[in-house]
Amino acid sequence: MNKWMKTILILLGSAMLTRFIPMSYLFRTMDTMIHEFAHAVMTLFTSGSVLSIELNANHSGVTYSTMTSLWSAIFIGLAGYITASLTAVLLFYWMYKQWQKWGLVLLTTIALLMIILFVHQGYGVIWLAGFIVLNIIMLYLPPMIRNMYFGLLAFLTLEESVMGPLFLVIQSLLGKSAGDASNLARWTHVPTVFWALLFLAIALVCARSSLHLFLRSWKEPSHRERNN
Repeated sequence: MNKWMKTILILLGSAMLTRFIPMSYLFRTMDTMIHEFAHAVMTLFTSGSVLSIELNANHSGVTYSTMTSLWSAIFIGLAGYITASLTAVLLFYWMYKQWQKWGLVLLTTIALLMIILFVHQGYGVIWLAGFIVLNIIMLYLPPMIRNMYFGLLAFLTLEESVMGPLFLVIQSLLGKSAGDASNLARWTHVPTVFWALLFLAIALVCARSSLHLFLRSWKEPSHRERNN
């Protein structure tokens, strides 16, 4: 079977299966957390200021910031979706290496930084606090439970990293607002659909790499370092 077709079929299967897991919708905010955190880090890296971040119950998010130049705005606009896609690859790499603990430590650290530095009110505070506590608990549970939990987080991150850009493509084709893609179009005068398709292409390449690592983890168990 064509590798791209296999990637799409696995993504579709995963998206359907995770819908049957109780409360899984709550964890979809994790992708938003990563996305907005990337905007914040790039803002600070380009000498801007982050005023605050909102994480909403409908899985949307907003980063309020000041930018120092047009180029900084472009880099900030690119950072969110691309970082979310790359994070999915990293999580699957750690799953392949059986380093799930490190993955949970990374996600918990991001959540801690978000709640300390950027998210100070509303749904986001409650979600981040609950996510931090649950991750800490999982770190001390038996490896099988911890690894199953990490696998759920990895697949949800992967799904959302693809579904987000796909939504932007649909929105841009319908002539509606498409978030970061619309902002980049306004700043660069390059059509919104171009940026949406760029995000989707990067997400699909990262999804293919992530699923390749996942399949290798089943084929090459003896070659992986175990971390219990």
